Amino acid sequence: MQRRLDLAPDSMRIRRQTVEHQFGTIKAWMGSTHFLTRTLKNVSTEMSMQVLAYNMKRVINILGTPALLEAIRA
Repeated sequence: MQRRLDLAPDSMRIRRQTVEHQFGTIKAWMGSTHFLTRTLKNVSTEMSMQVLAYNMKRVINILGTPALLEAIRA
């Protein structure tokens, strides 16, 4: 792995930008960097709700509300 990184040093920078962007956006959107609940089950539920809200917000921005409602009805 180190050899592959030495051959393409920009690959990790690109990966951080493309993969971790959503988590940074969700954390900023939540207003903090920690979860409000405790235990793995509750934190998992909280994160799932945040991801669902993030995805719904993206769909509304991309398709618009009427198209989203039509897709939900179908």
